[in-house]
Amino acid sequence: VLFGDMPLEQALDTAKSFGLDAVEIGTGNYPGSAHCDPAALLKSPAKLKAFANAVSSRGLEISGLSCHGNPLHPDPKIASAHRKAQRNTILLAEKLGIDTVITFSGCPGDGPKATRPNWVTCPWPDDYSAILDWQWKQCVIPFWKEEVKFARAHSVQHISLEMHPGFVVYNPSPLLRLREAVGEEISANFDPSHLFWQGIDPIAGLKMLGSAVSYVHAKDTRIDPRNTATNGVLDTKSYLDEANRSWIFRTVGYGHGRSFWKDFVSTLRIIGYDRVISIEHEDSLMSTKEGLAKAVSFLRDVLI
Repeated sequence: VLFGDMPLEQALDTAKSFGLDAVEIGTGNYPGSAHCDPAALLKSPAKLKAFANAVSSRGLEISGLSCHGNPLHPDPKIASAHRKAQRNTILLAEKLGIDTVITFSGCPGDGPKATRPNWVTCPWPDDYSAILDWQWKQCVIPFWKEEVKFARAHSVQHISLEMHPGFVVYNPSPLLRLREAVGEEISANFDPSHLFWQGIDPIAGLKMLGSAVSYVHAKDTRIDPRNTATNGVLDTKSYLDEANRSWIFRTVGYGHGRSFWKDFVSTLRIIGYDRVISIEHEDSLMSTKEGLAKAVSFLRDVLI
């Protein structure tokens, strides 16, 4: 996704030049599908073979297919498009022998007539609790029960949900709630950057989730103490307004130092995680190539 402006082959060559072993490829919705159109690949065995060969011939593997979207969006057109992309991603993963699809849990509206998502952040007034109850019982659990069945039928073992504010699964507790309600295919794409600014200790989060962690994104967050002291952490300013935001996303090591990241990778080992660490670059102070290069160098030093 970082190199969506390049053709697939050039993007893969660039990834290889950084010394990487695996790539996470976007298949639609928010990450886009610059390098992978599931619908087209599913229709053409020749295109599918060429796509797979472009990756394997470079000594790379696909760690997961990314279709982050909002399949629970109250606008039927948006929900339908996001659901279709997600289903096609699952079907493509089956064809490619990939067991992991990465996405968001989604967020419904506040009732059957809603037109926009409603992310509830507090239990009072009482109608907020009623919204949450309706969302989970009428939308979240029914949808994901069917999606888990579909994934299971097509050999996808992990629907890795990125715990992202703005969606119903934004920290470990709702992740485990959904997993218990619909099946163990629901698991965590653990990205500590979204937990830092919520005041969550990622190490405690890893230990709480344990075997429910199926994928990891490496991204950091720098919390500005002065801006946070006056504005708190629920900050809706543009991500490009770095001077005034309470926090911004950073390349690993630029929000938290080696001590944290050494503890992070050690805790991954303790909970039994031995899969990829996928670098996600959203550092607005660095170019993509600089941010990725620094992340690769930093992580190579701390990885076990």
